[in-house]
Amino acid sequence: MLRFIGRRLLVVIPTVVAVTLLVFVLVEVAPGDAADALAGENPPPELAEDIRAELRLDEPFLQRYVSWFGDAVRGDLGRSYFSGQPVTDTIVESIPVTLSLMFIALCLSIAAGFVLGVVAALRPRGVVDRAVTVLSSVMLAVPSFWLALVLVLLFAVENPIFPTIGYAKLSEGPWEWLRHLLLPAIALAVNPAATLALQLKTALIAEDGSDYLLAARAKGLTQRSLLFKHSLKNAAVPVVTVLGFRITALLGGTVIIETIFVLPGLGLLAQQTALSQDVPVILGLVAVTSTFIMLVNVLVDASYGYLNPKLRV
Repeated sequence: MLRFIGRRLLVVIPTVVAVTLLVFVLVEVAPGDAADALAGENPPPELAEDIRAELRLDEPFLQRYVSWFGDAVRGDLGRSYFSGQPVTDTIVESIPVTLSLMFIALCLSIAAGFVLGVVAALRPRGVVDRAVTVLSSVMLAVPSFWLALVLVLLFAVENPIFPTIGYAKLSEGPWEWLRHLLLPAIALAVNPAATLALQLKTALIAEDGSDYLLAARAKGLTQRSLLFKHSLKNAAVPVVTVLGFRITALLGGTVIIETIFVLPGLGLLAQQTALSQDVPVILGLVAVTSTFIMLVNVLVDASYGYLNPKLRV
């Protein structure tokens, strides 16, 4: 198992190289560049050329990428073209906001998905099962950005219970921290919760007809014991797989949600830097997020060995 995890970790490096190179190419072929943005409207041609030379944008494409990657390996992601701040510092300042938002959204998703999935699986094809299926389908159909706007209207504008914008650090108090993140977290959590509920329900119902459960039921074990001590662990393998995909989707969803709630996280930073073509910040974000996604995939693979001992070899 450790050898398998080690091999998966080695895949992280070429994956990050491929993703960052692809982004570098896309930025290169996009119309305009950071020099044009820095020069302002209708600048003299020599001003844009001077800025381009200062930013080393006039160097060959591969030379610039190799230079950036060599510095990135040493922990230096460069400096922002616009603010002059080190990219590493910019990303480190934004990471706590995004991780906090994802943590709360993930907790809400798992809790809601677990309750709905288990309740529906207790009485397959019953009224509750059908109601959970309909509810989950509606939750899947609702766009997160639309739900975010509705939540703002209901709980921040008409009923000022939660703040509409901004972020409060955990050091300012747990409740204040939660108040600023609860609405965006709910908007992010609805879709993953529905996916997990449907997946867990299907997996539990599929396990219900297994031979080992029939034998356990014949021995007189209660439904609660069958569910929590036997079915859940075996049904968790496909659920954990889906959960891994949903975590990466949560990271992508933060771009829209953080923009709506003006949360200074990685999502808002990605949106702002993409519009300004701030290449060092874009590449730094891509390197960090792709590494995070790969590590999540490795953790998901590692969990299979715990949930199914046969996979440990």
